Amino acid sequence: MGGRPSSPLDKQQRQHLRGQVDTLLRNFLPCYRGQLAASVLRQISRELGPQEPAGSQLLRSKKLPRVREHRGPLTQLRGHPPRWQPIFCVLRGDGRLEWFSHKEEYENGGHCLGSTALTGYTLLTSQREYLRLLDALCPESLGDHTQEEPDSLLEVPVSFPLFLQHPFRRHLCFSAATREAQHAWRLALQGGIRLQGTVLQRSQAPAARAFLDAVRLYRQHQGHFGDDDVTLGSDAEVLTAVLMREQLPALRAQTLPGLRGAGRARAWAWTELLDAVHAAVLAGASAGLCAFQPEKDELLASLEKTIRPDVDQLLRQRARVAGRLRTDIRGPLESCLRREVDPQLPRVVQTLLRTVEASLEAVRTLLAQGMDRLSHRLRQSPSGTRLRREVYSFGEMPWDLALMQTCYCEAERSRGRLGQLAAPFGFLGMQSLVFGAQDLAQQLMADAVATFLQLADQCLTTALNCDQAAQRLERVRGRVLKELPEFEGDVLAMGSQALTTEGIYEDVIRGCLLQRIDQELKKTLGANDVSCTLDGCLEVPWEQEGADEETEAEREGGACPRQPDSGAQIQPLCPPPSQGTFRS
Repeated sequence: MGGRPSSPLDKQQRQHLRGQVDTLLRNFLPCYRGQLAASVLRQISRELGPQEPAGSQLLRSKKLPRVREHRGPLTQLRGHPPRWQPIFCVLRGDGRLEWFSHKEEYENGGHCLGSTALTGYTLLTSQREYLRLLDALCPESLGDHTQEEPDSLLEVPVSFPLFLQHPFRRHLCFSAATREAQHAWRLALQGGIRLQGTVLQRSQAPAARAFLDAVRLYRQHQGHFGDDDVTLGSDAEVLTAVLMREQLPALRAQTLPGLRGAGRARAWAWTELLDAVHAAVLAGASAGLCAFQPEKDELLASLEKTIRPDVDQLLRQRARVAGRLRTDIRGPLESCLRREVDPQLPRVVQTLLRTVEASLEAVRTLLAQGMDRLSHRLRQSPSGTRLRREVYSFGEMPWDLALMQTCYCEAERSRGRLGQLAAPFGFLGMQSLVFGAQDLAQQLMADAVATFLQLADQCLTTALNCDQAAQRLERVRGRVLKELPEFEGDVLAMGSQALTTEGIYEDVIRGCLLQRIDQELKKTLGANDVSCTLDGCLEVPWEQEGADEETEAEREGGACPRQPDSGAQIQPLCPPPSQGTFRS
């Protein structure tokens, strides 16, 4: 494991990477600016528009998901040549993992030996599985690891390993002293990886939604129409992942042959080189986005001032354009949907629903058990101190990693089923979907717990005896559980674009797809006798009555469907009209 890159990044290589980052930002930021306008319009229209009937009466929890801090002694494989060395490891509340030479160094505020954000990592606790992954990094020298030094440290069995693997970063190899310590670290690290990865997806800020839409459109312009996990992480981390994916084939071809070492030592050296490239790209992307921040803040403030007074006119104008486009492509699009979408839709819907339903059923079971414990404690012992402890524990359920692991594991088990969508649809975003289902389970649990505690607080008084109080808690329990199934449709909620031809056109296509999905979901959920409120989740936003009532003379250029390629890469159903912006 002593192999290292033949040379670090030199000045020319760093300049080349800066140029690549500058090119990315130069092409991406105009798309981001346009999506900021779309996102602000969407937010204002929702604020001012008629409120739809709520799909759930659960209160929204005021507590935000957070990384649970964790700390303790581990051993780490580090140094050149690598050796297992004792460290003191700390997982911060911001999702950053740090390690120190010893506990006292941490407690005295000393400098850490190293640190990393957990975004994009995958945790492995099987040494055999990790070695297979390491071998796959340099398959051309797969048999060469027999030539390595006989005491190659990863060949020595590790009892309780914690391997953190990243597609573009140096691997981190830790080991715990006991199985219990390994389990606690596994829960903490997995929670940190998930919450660091979905920070943009969970944000309600217009800028976050605009950024994700801009990344998708940018990649489509680059010819990438599939779906993968590139949007996990912060804005700078996402742009870094986008560029690293673009550059990886050339980087592998140019540098991998020059790496010293063989077999796994060579693979280890490859991850160290990738880590240096990733760090340089991340620094450039962070600097570029920081430089853009003042302009973004000014643009958001300006958009708020200009859009809000004219929002009704903008929405009517958008609806008219959408109506014309819908009429123009209705025939070809319907034919394309019948040919390409309808035969596949039942399979996709069933796969995605199973991913969510199992997690939500685990939430229901766990929530019911928690409420039952409270009622039992109230009947068994009216001690105020003990009851307060039970109430506190109940309120912490959504953030208890060990308790919620039951729900998270249900989503994780669906990874194999989701992987079956890769070949026919080019879908590679399994991690994003698993994380999304886990985030949904945590949010639903948090909302249900908050609702139960508030209703219980309203109905319980000091005048009630224990049996009366327990009976009222039973009624609250039934009311909260009744609301849970109605939440399932929300997982398919989708956004839309605003006043550009491309954006409106995409919404028209998406609206037709959502109608198909809506029909299939209702059919599937009805057959399973599952209550599910889909209103407001699968409809096309922005639509207004009368939008389709356009004359033939008002219609603009039409479009025709494009036959998707036979390969795994997804192609657009219809090519959009030429880019343009509609102004009032």
